[in-house]
Amino acid sequence: MLKAAQVGLGWWGSQVTKVLEDSEKIEIICGVDPSDETARKYTADYGIPVYPDYQQALDDPNVEAVILTIPHLFHEEAVVRGAAAGKEIFCEKPLALTVASARTMIEACDAAGIVMGIGHERRFEPAWEEIKRMADAGELGTILHMEAHWSHDRWLNMAADNWRGSKEESPAAGWTGMGVHLSDMMLSLAGEVVEVQAYVERRILEIPTGDVVSAHFRFADGTTGSIAALSATPDYARFAVFGSLAWAEARETQHVDPGGTTHFYVRRRGGVDQTRVDFEPASPVKAGYEHWADAVAGRADYRFTNAERLGNVAILEALVRSSETGRPEPVAQYD
Repeated sequence: MLKAAQVGLGWWGSQVTKVLEDSEKIEIICGVDPSDETARKYTADYGIPVYPDYQQALDDPNVEAVILTIPHLFHEEAVVRGAAAGKEIFCEKPLALTVASARTMIEACDAAGIVMGIGHERRFEPAWEEIKRMADAGELGTILHMEAHWSHDRWLNMAADNWRGSKEESPAAGWTGMGVHLSDMMLSLAGEVVEVQAYVERRILEIPTGDVVSAHFRFADGTTGSIAALSATPDYARFAVFGSLAWAEARETQHVDPGGTTHFYVRRRGGVDQTRVDFEPASPVKAGYEHWADAVAGRADYRFTNAERLGNVAILEALVRSSETGRPEPVAQYD
């Protein structure tokens, strides 16, 4: 059982603790948050003590790992300090807002021999895992194009000064909240992206970062892809991959939290009809965290590579530039 500190006890930090309450692989033994009010509520809800300062968790010999559910601009410092303290680290997405920052974090963890987890739970959705299996098995043939969309209206009443709506903390509308999951999945299927064209608009919400982002990608192997994420429309999500031998599409009926049935469609070359399989609700957040715990314990190879960690941040950087210049932008190359 990996004993962890939950660092950052806002909405998502509380959700992660709730999801892991019955885990047999991870135990949250303390929280970290500077707000007295937040700390009191967390302790009342979960019966878990809270440190007001991150260093206290790092100094606690009973804490083996830290789970970082904190604003994006705090990620680098928290990861570097955690690695220096010898703690295993799970960092929520996006890993960083620049490739330079992501590289610093990765190098710190690699030097310390630490498995740095990343919060891309969508890769653990059963229908998405089936798409990955089909691709790896060659059942899709050559991947030609991918389309993805994830939108919701959960931010309709968010205050204009909330950090999730800040251009500095959360650039490009819903990209850091939703789009990065979709680009992560595309990276796992087609590899390196070399160019992105993006558009960002503010149509409905008062938050500075905007509420509409759409982007088109060109991959190194010639594959193309498109992603849209809206922050002011009812829940909608799909992921589709078009190959030379078959296409596959996952269409969701509910937001991942609380989850719902996912309709999974496939049509193969020569097939008269498309087929449909329904995947019932799973717990991809829990699955993602427990997979990391297995990797920490040496029971599994971690699903995310450093190239994917860096590549997804490189996409974010180029996407933000493109939304500002109105032109296609090259994606920074990385080792």
